[in-house]
Amino acid sequence: MASADLSGVARIVLPSPNGSTISSAPADSGARVIAASLRNASAVAEHLSSAIRDGATCAVIPAGERWPDGTLRPCVEDLWGAGAVIAGLVDRGVTGLGPEARVAERAFRAVRPEIASELAACAGGVELAAAGFADDVEVAGQLDVSGAVPVLQGEAFVGQRA
Repeated sequence: MASADLSGVARIVLPSPNGSTISSAPADSGARVIAASLRNASAVAEHLSSAIRDGATCAVIPAGERWPDGTLRPCVEDLWGAGAVIAGLVDRGVTGLGPEARVAERAFRAVRPEIASELAACAGGVELAAAGFADDVEVAGQLDVSGAVPVLQGEAFVGQRA
């Protein structure tokens, strides 16, 4: 069953060791942590934009993956997801981006017209499809289909709306 087929589910547990590590580090320092993806990029951008325009600081962190030896495996799909959020912020009047944010934004805008097919063709998409998760790759490639804004509270993300 693809993730999009879920309804009436109150809680989902998704294993993401690297995402967990990256989420807990800023939370431990007192930062507010929000999970974003292609599916909720506009909702997250809407949620954050006024605070950032008013002077709040925001770091958008593409999590990447880990190679079997534990070293960082950067992945283009996370760059596109970060870029989708950043593009949404720019579209809402946020300025003053650093060079890394500008690169992520441009990468997303370049791939946006073909985001689903490019996601399926990238190394992570091919790997997941080969492991039997092609439906999940398709679901992950759906842009702005969710209004949820998952905010880390304790050890779990709790959904809010933009």
